[in-house]
Amino acid sequence: MTQSRPHRQRIALFPVALAAALAATLTAGCATYKEDRRQDALEAATNAYAAALRWGYYETAIGYLHPDKRKSADVPKDLANMRVTRYDVVQPPIPSGDTSAVQVVQIDYLHQDIQRIKSLSDRQEWRYEPDTKTWWLYSGLPTFK
Repeated sequence: MTQSRPHRQRIALFPVALAAALAATLTAGCATYKEDRRQDALEAATNAYAAALRWGYYETAIGYLHPDKRKSADVPKDLANMRVTRYDVVQPPIPSGDTSAVQVVQIDYLHQDIQRIKSLSDRQEWRYEPDTKTWWLYSGLPTFK
């Protein structure tokens, strides 16, 4: 019994189609992996920045500013008298494209000398640098008044 020519061609093309489907799946998987790693890095940066503010490590918090912004950002003198009492994420980081995200937090803080609690809303703009694989805070430190 002989097989028809079109049937043999279909059988011959099957490995090619399977290889193409496998390559597409792997490529999509790699893209998802990169996106997941970038998202994990953003979460780690925003959490560490929040911890630095909560514990009063303002020099560490400044370290999350982009190096160009950091040069002009000195720790204000009044931060030594200020203590963060609450830091709540109102809006978790929402990506806008592959390299930027915006997060909104509510911060309660205490001026220790006058014992007055104040509150502020901080809109944080984070940007990703693919070369260094680092998320940087572009919006600056919150303004404590």
